Amino acid sequence: MDKPFLERLKTLTILYAEDEEGIRKNIAASLRYYTKEVIEAENGKIALELYKSEKPDIVITDILMPVMNGVDLVREIRKTDEVTPLVIISAHTDREYLLKVVDLHLEQYIIKPVTLNGLLEALSRCLKRITQTHTIVYELPCGYLYDVDHKLLTYEGEIIHLNKKEAGFLELLLHNKQRIVSYDELQAHVWQDDVMTDSALRSLVRNLRKKLPKDFITNLSGVGYRFEMC
Repeated sequence: MDKPFLERLKTLTILYAEDEEGIRKNIAASLRYYTKEVIEAENGKIALELYKSEKPDIVITDILMPVMNGVDLVREIRKTDEVTPLVIISAHTDREYLLKVVDLHLEQYIIKPVTLNGLLEALSRCLKRITQTHTIVYELPCGYLYDVDHKLLTYEGEIIHLNKKEAGFLELLLHNKQRIVSYDELQAHVWQDDVMTDSALRSLVRNLRKKLPKDFITNLSGVGYRFEMC
């Protein structure tokens, strides 16, 4: 898995529907390691309600579920949405159901038992679909926007120039905005093969703060930085 793929996954929200709690919790835990958020549903009806309210980037669903099965869930979504990537998880015995959804533009179906490699392959296909249909844009406070694909920071339509390290620093904080990003992570993801000196880090943060409103970037001495999405 390459770095850009993993970074893009960290921006995505997944809706995952599965009625067997043990399976759902295990797979959801694996997905959470790679993605921004995983929303769980125990049947298709709840999944449909969550799809409408939460607007996830990807929907992954089992076929056989009570109340509303995965096939009906997919059909309902496709009535109004031709874009969101859909993945079905099925047993070998579910092939008759799969024949009913071949015309609904599934991104992939995964045969049980589900493996991590199978999940990541499906997410890779989904990400290609997402990249073709829309870009990921962070809405920042005070009217600022950051376009991940084009590395563009804008304010009221005006482009604010970022160099490569500034963009990398900002993205890393945005992808992990619920926590503090450590100095080791900054070295690995922003400086990479270069050496991150204290003066270079302070200079980058000082320059980036000039391009953003006051107090967007906060520092916990000796630990790292975080982005305040107030």
